[in-house]
Amino acid sequence: MTILPPRPFNGARWLVRATLAVLTVLTILAFATFDSRSVDIGTATVDFLAGFQRLLLEPRLENVTVVELLEQLAITVALGALTTLIGAVVAFVLALGVARNLAPRWLSVSINAVTALVRAVPTVLWVLLFAVSAGLGSVAAVIGMSFHSAGYLIKAYAESFEEIELGTLEALQASGATWWQIVAQAVVPSSVTALLSWTFVRFEINFSTAIAMGAAAGAGGIGFDMFMASGFYLDLRELGAFTYAVLAFAIALEWFATRTTARIRRPV
Repeated sequence: MTILPPRPFNGARWLVRATLAVLTVLTILAFATFDSRSVDIGTATVDFLAGFQRLLLEPRLENVTVVELLEQLAITVALGALTTLIGAVVAFVLALGVARNLAPRWLSVSINAVTALVRAVPTVLWVLLFAVSAGLGSVAAVIGMSFHSAGYLIKAYAESFEEIELGTLEALQASGATWWQIVAQAVVPSSVTALLSWTFVRFEINFSTAIAMGAAAGAGGIGFDMFMASGFYLDLRELGAFTYAVLAFAIALEWFATRTTARIRRPV
């Protein structure tokens, strides 16, 4: 049995441990000085568990019907799908200019700089920025979510393009293929599975974001109904029904995405 010598205690490891120690002390201090405003922790815990039970174990629709729930869920799904589609189309075109094996360096650096800025700003801020000119509603939500989706997918698509072997591209260039022929015959067929996987991932993100935007930006859909059930009607049972509807669609989407990508990898 070989005993490995202990690793030297360098500055980086010391900094990590010191940071963890400071964070631990601050966490303990925060809990020790937390102002509970005379709230009984025991009673609050019991009420929380009771509300949690009503939310998950007693779901029931009271202010909307099943048909209305499905309609609002469809609106949210459509909002997520539309923003994903717009972002994917824009991202595919711009990602060809970002991939270092397909585009000149100056173009790749320029687009990367802009998309890095787009990704750095959260989606909700983009929606609020566009709401200044378009007003709160579905229009601002679609533009803001599409804006951030494009920035996210440009980076993902470009990395997929860059994984293509350089020898394949050079062989096509040597045979006289044009740039667009290289894209059509080598880039897209080689990366279609990765592109589809990234698109499904972004659709899942946009679906969850569309739920939040339904309440925050007035975009409608099931997110607005969840906000009304929790903040206006104070009906945890109805909120539980909405939650299960969202969960059912998320599971169905994951199943569909997994089956689709697997079928593309291994066509029947």
